Amino acid sequence: MQQSAVPELAHTHARPIHWVATATALAGVVALSSLLQPKPATAAQATGQDARPAPVTAAAPATTGVDFPIECGPVQALVVRKATGDLDGDGAPETVAVVHCDASMGTPPDGVYVLTRGADSAHARVVATLVDPRTRNTVTSLSVTDGAVLATLLGYSTADIPSCCPDVKDSAKWQWKDHAFIRSTPAGAHSV
Repeated sequence: MQQSAVPELAHTHARPIHWVATATALAGVVALSSLLQPKPATAAQATGQDARPAPVTAAAPATTGVDFPIECGPVQALVVRKATGDLDGDGAPETVAVVHCDASMGTPPDGVYVLTRGADSAHARVVATLVDPRTRNTVTSLSVTDGAVLATLLGYSTADIPSCCPDVKDSAKWQWKDHAFIRSTPAGAHSV
């Protein structure tokens, strides 16, 4: 066997200090890259006769001051989740709110309501009920994607199941079609 003409180099053997130095450098690069983000892109402004003002984007309706159709007795209705988006394609966003009674004990059932801004009112108004609290469902996730409301519901297979222990998990999707919200189930119900 022929020996190498170049003496063995010390840095060709990885030692723990090399791994620590590499990990530290990599962590520094990741941390620095999270701080140095590019500014958001903006559309180029038109000049001359084609210049038009940008369209004003309306704010999504707020949930404060809304009279939700839920019976809570002496306690207040509490908004626990909300999502916003243009559900009917009119260019103005709607708000979807998950609401239940602010009970001190137990798991109160949720209602899911669609809010829109009233033309003549300072407060939003409920225009649709997607989940009625009387169905005893609990909403564990809510989102608005591509004009559709997506939710994950926990419920009960029979009325004998205690409220503490839902045994059915259901995915639901609602889309605005023919002047109504139509529900579909993207991934069928199953036991939990």
